[in-house]
Amino acid sequence: MKKHTLSKGFSLIEIMVVLVIIGMLAAVVAPNVIGALTQGYKTRLATDFSGIKTALTMYKTENFIFPTTEQGIEALVSEPETDPKPRNWSGYLDKMPKDPWGNPYQYISPAEARPYDVYSLGADGVRGGEDEYADFSIWDDIE
Repeated sequence: MKKHTLSKGFSLIEIMVVLVIIGMLAAVVAPNVIGALTQGYKTRLATDFSGIKTALTMYKTENFIFPTTEQGIEALVSEPETDPKPRNWSGYLDKMPKDPWGNPYQYISPAEARPYDVYSLGADGVRGGEDEYADFSIWDDIE
């Protein structure tokens, strides 16, 4: 004859204690993870901007002008078809990087008080915003 053994489960109080502990751990860890992600995005922006700035300087050195707004930043990857056509185009980037949020970088030349501007519209992809939703320019001091 079989003996029936009673299996014990967790009480509601034990489950609640575990959930509270998990919630407290998440509250401590989550801000650190989010802060590290934001810093990673800014580091990626600074690296991309440095490469683009170098490519634009090389373009200007060889062609005596920066690409126009109409030609766009793509002039660093493929030879522009619009005037003024570059004199000595040699390819300056293998491919155009996208910003850390997967959006294309914006370019304008001439820009206000600068020969050009390259910028990212941030995580939301629209003008304005704060923190990771802010716009980031190649001329900003990104920390």
